[in-house]
Amino acid sequence: MQILIIEDEPRAARQLQKLLTKSAFDFQLLDIIDSVKGAVVWFQENIAPDVVFMDIQLADGLSFEIFQKIEVEAPIIFTTAFDEYAIQAFKVNSVDYLLKPVQQEDLEVALHKFEKTKKATNELDATLLNTLLTSMQAPKKRSGILVKEGNGFVQIKISDLLYVYSESSMTFGITHTNKRYIIDETMDQLFDSLEKTMFYRINRGQIVLKASIQKIEPYFNHRLKLTISNSRDQEFIVSRKKVHDFKEWMNI
Repeated sequence: MQILIIEDEPRAARQLQKLLTKSAFDFQLLDIIDSVKGAVVWFQENIAPDVVFMDIQLADGLSFEIFQKIEVEAPIIFTTAFDEYAIQAFKVNSVDYLLKPVQQEDLEVALHKFEKTKKATNELDATLLNTLLTSMQAPKKRSGILVKEGNGFVQIKISDLLYVYSESSMTFGITHTNKRYIIDETMDQLFDSLEKTMFYRINRGQIVLKASIQKIEPYFNHRLKLTISNSRDQEFIVSRKKVHDFKEWMNI
């Protein structure tokens, strides 16, 4: 782990290094800073370390001033000879609060606590990322769709649609009851929101429900012709470039 020490007493800094060396933890000491001003500059110019050992009383003020001047992302293990700052310490990124002289056992307990916190955070981040990716990759679903009826609109169930087609720049939906509705969406907008395991866009102007397909036949120019329920004398032709993907979709 990469460690930064912020301590204005050279003897205390050396003792802390000695305890770290004796511990069971592999570490790399990045730097030793002795002032609020120096710490602010260091955080501005460097990537945050894994953990910071920070004395509270520094050469030019209290280390809490660092957090007022700059955002510190690294977790902090405070070291101090005074216990009156404990509550204030835990208002920032504090993992632990060690009283000087720091003991070997206390230091190792603090580092174990840091590792547990880091592990829990990583697991939470992984879970959140997985949830986000899953939601992004999951097919969009909708249960209903707004269609025109008379002078107004009604909502019908998506599951009632047998197929959708476009004609004269308008989108129409045909239901199980053989009713035709005007859908106030483009073919692109509608298809993007449909469950892709249920509906397939066989060409630019037609979307079909899998359950509505009664027959599939070869058609000239390496295309496919579909027989669809309540087809209203329309032809349903799977475009040549979609034939392979359509066959795979039918096997889902």
